[in-house]
Amino acid sequence: MKKRILCFGDSNTYGYTPAGGRYDDQTRWPMRLGMELGDEYTVIEEGFCGRTCVFDDPVEGGYKSGIQYLPPCVMSHNPLDVVLLMLGTNDTKKRFGMTAENIGQAMMQLALTARQYAVDDAGKPSKIIIVAPAPIRENLMERHFGECFGEQSIGVSRAVPREFRKISKLIRCGFFDAGRCSEASEQDAVHLSAESHASLARALAEKIRSVV
Repeated sequence: MKKRILCFGDSNTYGYTPAGGRYDDQTRWPMRLGMELGDEYTVIEEGFCGRTCVFDDPVEGGYKSGIQYLPPCVMSHNPLDVVLLMLGTNDTKKRFGMTAENIGQAMMQLALTARQYAVDDAGKPSKIIIVAPAPIRENLMERHFGECFGEQSIGVSRAVPREFRKISKLIRCGFFDAGRCSEASEQDAVHLSAESHASLARALAEKIRSVV
């Protein structure tokens, strides 16, 4: 039976381009991850623009809370060998008032929820990997999303990987820092370039092979 991987995230998992629009199937990192892993794996995309760990968005509308959508999502895709959770960027928006520590606590609740509902073909809990997103670039306030996120989001996003690493150790799940192999584009300071989608897919393929 093929190993099944669920990629649960926000616009950078959806494949939103820095110029607006969506990357094609050959560019988005979840699809490239499937290519890297080969025929023994099935990779499932679950990216949604604006998604946060635990909040609906009072400006952009509902359905943004990852923790609300995650249970039916994983149950509809079970059995799952691995669940990748790459969220946290939208949580840095100034309207949420979140510190990096707060975002870490929110991700911990999301990961524990995934562990509760996601199971493999033997009925055991799926492996959970928390993926810290690439941080927001320093030129954010010169770009389109500057007002939406606010200047404080730059520093908060850079502190998120440390918090995600800590909570991963605490609840004994996997951890991966996407900022070590990918970066937000200079064009909009938030979304990954096509090259970063490719490098992220390669690095995550190695991570997944090491745990499955």
